[in-house]
Amino acid sequence: MSTRNSLKQLLAIGLLALASALPSQAAEVGGVKIDDAVTVEGQPLTLNGAGVRTKFVFKVYAMGLYLTDHKTTPSDIQALAGPKRVTIVMMREVASDELAKTFMTALNNNSNAAEKAKVSDQTQKFEKMFTTIPVVKKGDVITLDWLPATGTVSQLNGKPLGDTLPDVAFYNALLRIWLGQKPADDELKTALLGAK
Repeated sequence: MSTRNSLKQLLAIGLLALASALPSQAAEVGGVKIDDAVTVEGQPLTLNGAGVRTKFVFKVYAMGLYLTDHKTTPSDIQALAGPKRVTIVMMREVASDELAKTFMTALNNNSNAAEKAKVSDQTQKFEKMFTTIPVVKKGDVITLDWLPATGTVSQLNGKPLGDTLPDVAFYNALLRIWLGQKPADDELKTALLGAK
């Protein structure tokens, strides 16, 4: 009897070890898979939260926020040292100038006059980068990385998009599009903050 129990215990331990060795599942939001971890500038980041940006009744994009440590407040996220990543997976085709306009509106709604003035040059460059592509298509992936030694690096489907923007104040302004007092989408903000 004790031998049988010992075998059961060993089997249970073995199955537990096997399960922990398997790669973890990606999160799924709105039918879009979002990786639960990424590596940015050689540093592993974990998914802080993920959700869907909806406008009226339409799903526009799924989004994930990746950090070095889990944080639940916008101020803690902005203050966190190290690389960060925003991943946006388009769920419908949108004209790039329309997407830029919605980003700029939300950025301006969540920045005071001093914050806007400090990053106005970088904001203009960020807005201008959308003129290099006519549309963002369903399935396209935009990443917005904060690299402490470099700045904000934007990519479309893994290819560089626009200039590198050096000031962390600009990246924090970008984050406020979704995490500010007047976010682009209240439910998305809650999801990015890791609400269960």
